[in-house]
Amino acid sequence: MSGELAWEKRKFGHRARLALTPAQVRLMDDQAHAARTMWNLLHDWWTMLPKEHRSPAAADAAIRQARKEIDWLEVLSAQAAQAVLKTYCQGWKNCWEGRADAPNFKARLRSVMSVDIPQGRDLNIVRVHRRWGMVNIPKIGRVRFRWTKDLPVGKKANVSNRITGARLIKDALGWHIAFRVQTVEPKPEPHTGPEVGIDVGVTIPLALSGRKDVRPRRMADREGTGQAAPAGAAGSTPQDLPQARREDLPAPAGHL
Repeated sequence: MSGELAWEKRKFGHRARLALTPAQVRLMDDQAHAARTMWNLLHDWWTMLPKEHRSPAAADAAIRQARKEIDWLEVLSAQAAQAVLKTYCQGWKNCWEGRADAPNFKARLRSVMSVDIPQGRDLNIVRVHRRWGMVNIPKIGRVRFRWTKDLPVGKKANVSNRITGARLIKDALGWHIAFRVQTVEPKPEPHTGPEVGIDVGVTIPLALSGRKDVRPRRMADREGTGQAAPAGAAGSTPQDLPQARREDLPAPAGHL
């Protein structure tokens, strides 16, 4: 094994709860409905157009024209509208390669309300408190979110460690933001030791293929000292529990 560590890029997501005012919640709902409608209009336009005329450039021109002619589509930012087109084209690519079904219309009640923020530089994330941070959402403004994980922002951010974008998602608990984080971490080195098989059981929690059993420390200590399990403890048998005597039971009502 070499002494130098190999580095690799790692992409993961981090989800945090947003603290929105009632007015901001209404604006977020309007953006999510506009994004869903944009998807349905794009799918209708794509399926009705002849195959030789279908292209991302033509779809982009149609989206720009729709945002000019339909006023309520302007609540969705231009970057979010482009993200809808990118996701739609990726859906067809996954279908052609056999990884997913063909894209379809999104129903109002059965689809998840979401809005994509494709560019991380638009977020302007700042940590203002030990438990809270601030993020900029297009067409909404500055919004607080719950800070539960260190993010590569400020002096910690660079070309290799940064936030590349985010996605706003609404569920039963309200609106959340999912950050797309890209970091550089040491690449795991291959394991050079022997292979070990593991079997999980009840009597023996972990049984290894090398004929070695792994037991919890408390269970091993009790078995080593020969001490019986306390009454009512997990793993105790009915014979270990104390039996109630007849004279210890309360007398029935009406008897002396």
